[in-house]
Amino acid sequence: MGAHKSLPTQIPLLLISWISSRFRSDYGILRRIWFVISRLFCFWGQNRRGERLKNGGSEHDIGAFGFGIGVSIGLVIGYYFFIYFQSTHVENPKIRPLVERDSKSLQDMLPEIPMWVKNPDHDRVDWLNKFIELMWPYLDKAICKTVKKIAEPIIKEQIPKYKIDSVDFDSLTLGHLPPTFQGMKVYTTDEKELIMEPSIKWAGNPNIHVAVKAFGLRPTVQVVDLQVFASPRITLKPLVPSFPCFCQIYVSLMDKPHVDFGVKLLGADIMSIPGLYRFVQEMIKDQVAARYLWPKTLEVPVLDPAKAMKRPVGMLHVKVVRAMKLKKKDLLGASDPYVKLKLTEEKLPSKKTAVKHRNLNPEWNEEFNMVVKDPESQALEIIVYDWEQVGKHDKMGMNVIPLKEITPEEPKVMTLELLKNMDPNDTQNEKSRGQIVLEVVYKPFSDDTLPAEGEDGDVIEKAPDGTPEGGGLLVVIIHQAEDLEGKHHTNPSVRLLFRGEEKRTKPVKKNRDPMWGEEFAFTLEEPPTNDRMHLEVVSTSSRMGLIHPKESLGYVDIHLADVVSNKRINEKYNLIDSKNGKLLVEMQWRTSG
Repeated sequence: MGAHKSLPTQIPLLLISWISSRFRSDYGILRRIWFVISRLFCFWGQNRRGERLKNGGSEHDIGAFGFGIGVSIGLVIGYYFFIYFQSTHVENPKIRPLVERDSKSLQDMLPEIPMWVKNPDHDRVDWLNKFIELMWPYLDKAICKTVKKIAEPIIKEQIPKYKIDSVDFDSLTLGHLPPTFQGMKVYTTDEKELIMEPSIKWAGNPNIHVAVKAFGLRPTVQVVDLQVFASPRITLKPLVPSFPCFCQIYVSLMDKPHVDFGVKLLGADIMSIPGLYRFVQEMIKDQVAARYLWPKTLEVPVLDPAKAMKRPVGMLHVKVVRAMKLKKKDLLGASDPYVKLKLTEEKLPSKKTAVKHRNLNPEWNEEFNMVVKDPESQALEIIVYDWEQVGKHDKMGMNVIPLKEITPEEPKVMTLELLKNMDPNDTQNEKSRGQIVLEVVYKPFSDDTLPAEGEDGDVIEKAPDGTPEGGGLLVVIIHQAEDLEGKHHTNPSVRLLFRGEEKRTKPVKKNRDPMWGEEFAFTLEEPPTNDRMHLEVVSTSSRMGLIHPKESLGYVDIHLADVVSNKRINEKYNLIDSKNGKLLVEMQWRTSG
């Protein structure tokens, strides 16, 4: 009988023994706690049993009552020890070479092996991991700032439905451990798209504290030990000739992601509750898969495809005739005006006229051709500047001509009032700033003259008659230079040297940011695919008898293979042997075909 009476006490002791070995707890402490609690309940139960029997109660009622009390208290005590009791006995992992491991342990390690080892079609991206590692402190702040910006309006909109006063981020950081790319696979297709499949693993240590204020309480929820393993497919399409060279990003998941994290409420890890962890993990997997598992995608727009894919539809011919009654910007003497022309919605550099020194009624009679992509929305922007040797060039006035107001194939002479800006409510536009006269004509392309898809905005003129067959005309336009600095003087001009032939621009006196706009042409019998052009900025003293009559302000060698293949380049080059000097050069390869 004694052995049977001790059985209810032995069963909890066996459970405690199993729990202590399973969770590395202190068996002695748990056993003593159970002993004290069991004795108290035995003493209390005997007293209650006697009272209930005296009052006419049955032993069945007494057992049911005791079972309910015991289960309730057991759940509370068990939850407390399960959540809060931390192991003090931790063994250091044993590190052994792979050759000493058996086949089973190697199979267990297989999921941790990078994709580029298991799959030969995946490439290593160590450079990308290094880049992310160095940039992570800044990416962390930028991502958290973006998350707050997106989440806070959504939270404010949703919390009134649940009678919550506020939800605040007490702390939000992704920790110092960045995600890593285990490998990347790139697909090649015949479509205008780029497809990548990276393998991403992130075992981070974020510090996310969210405070929820409701019913006079403000509990804090903390997310810890976040792990995300995913294999997304990232598609960039369509590819277009406008930066960043793609219109949309499509993201889809090839497998259900692995998401693991801990959630602490009032300091207790509620994810340790049996069954809750697996339920939450499976729910997250199912919700994410329902939205983004392939073939479903997340679309991120980058460029407007309608604008990015627009092809040239016509040519605008503009002749800058003259300006009249300009108002001088200089305190002493007259102004030095020049005109800049630009089509809106274009990223190409502006067209510029020559500078007319000391003239408030200048005449240019210069012609320009500009490619039009959307005559309904684009406009011609005209700005008159006062050229300055030092400092910023002052704006003398401006105006615009909407292209939809120009009748195709019909030349039109227009006299425009110069304004300070295009704000119709600005009273300063009532002040007279002079006038400018232009001749414009818009010529739409016919079907047989439409540029091929993929060509850029500028149409390259054909070489003149008499150009050798198989050869062409190499045109070099020296636009301007910036931040030139001479040791003894700065009177820059550009020296061009190509195949033993030398040409020069006109010198500009005492100017660190000179503008030339001079064009040079070389007739060649064959494309200069293996040649290069030497450009050197030279300063010549205007005084006689100096020790340093000439000095170099920097040079650059330009390989012409890109000019032949692209038909045109327009780039700003950093000058060699110059501290900050730059030279803006445009080159064209014109053929008769």
